[in-house]
Amino acid sequence: MKNLSIEQIDRIIQMAWEDRTPFEAIKYQFSLSESEVIQLMRLQLKSSSFKLWRKRVNSGISKKHLLKRSAEINRFKCSRQRTISLNKISKRSKNLK
Repeated sequence: MKNLSIEQIDRIIQMAWEDRTPFEAIKYQFSLSESEVIQLMRLQLKSSSFKLWRKRVNSGISKKHLLKRSAEINRFKCSRQRTISLNKISKRSKNLK
């Protein structure tokens, strides 16, 4: 395993648990392949937690790979995230009077 700080390991585990964060994002940020992430999770989690995580990742529900996602992604963010302009959250309707 690469030399990772405790904070980096915590962040990788957090990203791996999130369904919307693909393995490609973890590879981009931490240079860890999917198999290295699995190995890290196996070492850091309790056995029951690791089995639960693997079951979620292997099921059809998880979108842990960019290829499984239907929309094209230019960067790693939630598709429902609103854009922010001029320090105000964009509104769906411009004519709110």
